[in-house]
Amino acid sequence: MKFDKLYKGKLIKRYKRFLADIQLEDDSIITAHVPNSGAMTSCIEENCPVWVSFHDNPKRKLKYTLELTKIDENLICINTTVANKIAIEAINNGTIKELQGYESLKPEQKYGQNSRIDILLENSSSNEKCYVEIKSVSLRLEDTLAFPDAITSRGTKHLNELRDMVKEGHRAVMLYVIQRTDEKEFRIAKEIDSKYYDTFKEVIKDGVEVLVYQSSISCEEIDIIKKKKLLD
Repeated sequence: MKFDKLYKGKLIKRYKRFLADIQLEDDSIITAHVPNSGAMTSCIEENCPVWVSFHDNPKRKLKYTLELTKIDENLICINTTVANKIAIEAINNGTIKELQGYESLKPEQKYGQNSRIDILLENSSSNEKCYVEIKSVSLRLEDTLAFPDAITSRGTKHLNELRDMVKEGHRAVMLYVIQRTDEKEFRIAKEIDSKYYDTFKEVIKDGVEVLVYQSSISCEEIDIIKKKKLLD
């Protein structure tokens, strides 16, 4: 996925979760939208390099969106909405081999308990359905990458809904997309959300599949490139 033109700056501070003050290279100070509701632990620090996109939309209160940060020479895409976009690209171009062989791909389909599945793959002729939930991974914990970065009751709900789809006879996949360039193994962060961890272990036993994929990131584009292992 190609980024729109990005502008480099440095982070002054993030506040109210969705706002960040940034000093651009021309020394101007702007406030950018932060498209990430998580804690963003290990993703930002004062004065770290950042890249923002500009959107000249009169309906937007904030013209800039924070897209990338850089910590210890590692680029991190903090925009969680990107994960769905690059996952769709990676399915369509054959990179995610486990999700091939379906006639149609439909994003954001209603299902479960008043929820929307990120991707629904279908074969209408055989009534085969594959429900794919996507999570963006940006947290580094010591020498591993991990999810979640905060307690997520919503994430636990999504795991249970995937299990419900398996019980109904469908295929269900939990896809974790690593959006930072660290070459580290991935795990579920039990120490952050033990309920999510326990539910994760339970739904795997009940037939929910797990995929972990690494993305490559530059200031021009981000793409899913390879499969990663899940640590126990």
